[in-house]
Amino acid sequence: MQYLRETKSEMNHVSWPTRTQTAIYTTLVVVLSVIVSLYLGVFDYIFTSALGRALEFVPAAQAPAIELTELTDTMTPTTTDMQLIPGFEESAQ
Repeated sequence: MQYLRETKSEMNHVSWPTRTQTAIYTTLVVVLSVIVSLYLGVFDYIFTSALGRALEFVPAAQAPAIELTELTDTMTPTTTDMQLIPGFEESAQ
């Protein structure tokens, strides 16, 4: 109980902001938050665009594409279909 009484006593010594000060500080925080988010958003856009344009000049590794439409309607692929898969070697039968 003594702790609560001391806490109440200390709270009377606190210098609370007025209603006007609270409104001004709240508005200031919101405005600065919007400004910082726009600032960071602009730089994010610039760096993302620059990186995208830089990557256009890098040659992409082209792997042979496997056309699934070339497979037959059955679930068992033929030897010809299997030869489309990179690294496939027909085993000796």
